[in-house]
Amino acid sequence: MRMAVGCLAAVLVLAGFGWGQEADQSQPPQEQKPPTLNPQPGPSLGGGPRTATTNDARKLLRIRTLYVQRMDNSLSDRLLENLAKMGRIRIVTAAKGADAVMRGSCLESRRLKRVHSEVFIADRNGASVWQDDLYRPYNPPALQKAVEDTALLVVQHLTDSIRTAEGQ
Repeated sequence: MRMAVGCLAAVLVLAGFGWGQEADQSQPPQEQKPPTLNPQPGPSLGGGPRTATTNDARKLLRIRTLYVQRMDNSLSDRLLENLAKMGRIRIVTAAKGADAVMRGSCLESRRLKRVHSEVFIADRNGASVWQDDLYRPYNPPALQKAVEDTALLVVQHLTDSIRTAEGQ
């Protein structure tokens, strides 16, 4: 009798293990992408997190004239070109005749191979109206290409911020 109970217990234990293994196998396997040696695509201009911040939407909408201060790595020159294409804001040559001033920095890190740019717009009283903070890789692409991409992104972010402020 003991032997029959022992055999019955062994059969139940083994059946339980077998049933557990079958349940695990019934789940479809997760689809995995095979590894590739192709290079990853570079960063796009359109995607990524939003880096621009509007501090005062009403003041941003009131800006009609803008003075752009000199910035490192010719970022100010690229910004002037792109802002002129935007057409909404008129660029002036003196800070006295402007509703707001755009200032900032564009510093390259040769070790990290990236450009860090910070751009701010302040009203006549110096109060912050809008700002953007960007990191762009370079080498490849060349430093000037990274600066051009940065200027394009800053103007796109400014345009998006203006549209958002108009919708409020």
